[in-house]
Amino acid sequence: MLRTLAAKAVVPVALTVTGFVVVCCSLLYGYIRADMVSTAVRQEIGLADTIVKSTRYAMLKADRETLRQTINDIGSQQGVEHVRVFNKKGLVMFSADPREIGALVDKETEGCSECHSGETPALRLGPMEQARNFHNARGEEVLAITAPIYNEAGCAEASCHFHPEGNRVLGTLDIGLSQHELRGNLLNLRSRMVIFCAMVLVLTVGGVLALLLRNVFLPLYRLRGYVRSAALDGSGEHFFSGGAEEVEEIGGHVRDLSASLFRAREELVAARQRIAALEKRLGE
Repeated sequence: MLRTLAAKAVVPVALTVTGFVVVCCSLLYGYIRADMVSTAVRQEIGLADTIVKSTRYAMLKADRETLRQTINDIGSQQGVEHVRVFNKKGLVMFSADPREIGALVDKETEGCSECHSGETPALRLGPMEQARNFHNARGEEVLAITAPIYNEAGCAEASCHFHPEGNRVLGTLDIGLSQHELRGNLLNLRSRMVIFCAMVLVLTVGGVLALLLRNVFLPLYRLRGYVRSAALDGSGEHFFSGGAEEVEEIGGHVRDLSASLFRAREELVAARQRIAALEKRLGE
């Protein structure tokens, strides 16, 4: 089956188009996925900064009750997996989960090790270095951001409590958001791209096959039938393929060649008959 002209013309086109579309869609999906994840990280960093700024006054006034209620309200929002504030020693001071308050965070764990990997803790991290992914107890992916709480002039000069000016970082806000919606959107995007790839393949291969069938294969099939009939009895006054000009030209050459052979065959038969008649006359 693969030895036919149709198979040799269509199969390579189908494989080439399939490979091209799959590679392009895979690259496009990867770029879109990276952009969506990067956007989610930036949005969560913005949310963490907003929380830090909105709780700054309560921290400045050492209003623990307001700060505790704010953390609890944020933690009760849909999609918020955890939100906690711990001091520079890693002691959880506020958390939406009361069981975490007073616990000591391991500095070697992911999310802390980025700052504490060296002898001196890093003071600034890039956006992607503040982010970490993990799966919660339900198996859902969580994107967490650790935002440092810096010591500002108002904190160092506050009359109610005092932070030495040399303490650049007073603590850290850690907030984690469920990535369930993002993963659902990526899954929908991947499904739609698979459907899009299938549609492109069907339309492209179908269109190429229709054009090849109309302009190449059908004229070739007509030419094959014409050649067979011309080879048998020299018939076929005119060949019209309705397709490519080259095929019609080949048909014309075949017609002329078969007509010449047919005339030569008739002349040969006539010559044999004359020779036979002459031999018969000489014998008498």
